[in-house]
Amino acid sequence: MPRIRPEFTKSPYFVDEPGNWHLKAGAPKELQMELENYLNSLEVLADPGSMNGVEIDYPYNR
Repeated sequence: MPRIRPEFTKSPYFVDEPGNWHLKAGAPKELQMELENYLNSLEVLADPGSMNGVEIDYPYNR
């Protein structure tokens, strides 16, 4: 199933750093709220050792 790219990622204010999505200074309030809401919606999957809801042992013991 393809994932839909959020609209805020197409903005020139958006900075796509791995693990550090943020907006440049001067971004409109609406865009700031959209990014904040999106990031908050991901907190459910933000458990250490999980990726897209798949549990991965952490630290990686071998």
